[in-house]
Amino acid sequence: MKFVDEATIKVEAGDGGNGCVSFRRERAIPFGGPDGGDGGDGGSVYAVADPNLNSLADFRFNRVFRARRGENGTGSNCRGAGGDDIEVPMPLGSLINDIATDERIGELTRPGQRIKIAQGGFHGLGNVRFKSSTNRSPRRASPGTPGEQRELRVELSLMADVGLLGLPNAGKSTLLASVSAARPKIADYPFTTLYPQPGVVAVGPHKSFVMVDVPGLIEGAAEGAGLGIRFLKHLSRTRLLLHMIDVMPPDGASLSANVRTIREELRAFSPEVSAREQWLVFNKIDVMPREEADELVQRTLAELDWKGRWFAISAVTRVGCDVLSAAAMQWIDEQAPREPEIVAELLSNEPPTANPEAEGNPAA
Repeated sequence: MKFVDEATIKVEAGDGGNGCVSFRRERAIPFGGPDGGDGGDGGSVYAVADPNLNSLADFRFNRVFRARRGENGTGSNCRGAGGDDIEVPMPLGSLINDIATDERIGELTRPGQRIKIAQGGFHGLGNVRFKSSTNRSPRRASPGTPGEQRELRVELSLMADVGLLGLPNAGKSTLLASVSAARPKIADYPFTTLYPQPGVVAVGPHKSFVMVDVPGLIEGAAEGAGLGIRFLKHLSRTRLLLHMIDVMPPDGASLSANVRTIREELRAFSPEVSAREQWLVFNKIDVMPREEADELVQRTLAELDWKGRWFAISAVTRVGCDVLSAAAMQWIDEQAPREPEIVAELLSNEPPTANPEAEGNPAA
């Protein structure tokens, strides 16, 4: 199914039912009086976080959600039935915005969380409500109020612990496939990844984190080049960024220049996201002798004056992948606890077990 991370929907809450004008007409009661009942309240519309969804694709076919109106009141002081509320399931990480006012209504961050996105109308009052000592036979009732109608923009920001970024064909999808059960498309041409792909990485018993791969960036992405920066919003909820670097880029460009290019595009997208913890991951070290790869890595680190952590891996042969995963898990555990919604139920895939026999290069 096509991945959809933005959608526009219309929600319409139900109108309130009208009040009733009625009088008692009973044989044994000569002065019956008013007995018109109130109407029922209109149904409201709620957004509900469903952990089994990971895309807004359903909104391609169903864009309008209407709740039932309340029924009108009747005689004998009978109140009309209220309209049923409806729930609109959305994936975790959904941001809900009112298009007319540009207001952020809320965001879904916990499984089962409910947010009211359209208020149902209030019921009208029957004529019995207007009875008083000076008006014993009121012939008036109030109508129900209309339900709220809104046009909403829903944006999906995938909830993950670790995000992968880098130039096209840096090996991000290959790394995700190597350390998780995710099976992203992998090919030898640029922009193989066309939409974000999450995966659960297991590093031991009851130890796992969520990693997300986003489409590759190129210079000028902030101005719309390539796939632009549309999918970078999926990194806004990540805490750790792994910058994938191809040690033998097809164009023969400098590794340090490629790193600076991506960091500038990330800074143009969001200074707050670019200031988060970043690690350099030198990939494809199996394509050259180890001594030559070590020399290239050290030269690049010196050119960048890099003080953070770095790793040298081969996503294809899994060399260093387990060391990288374990280090990421340890870093996540050392941070402040995150809300309980970041759990393995984000995906239904079973994560693979860690391979203890793989060798890796620890951080500098």
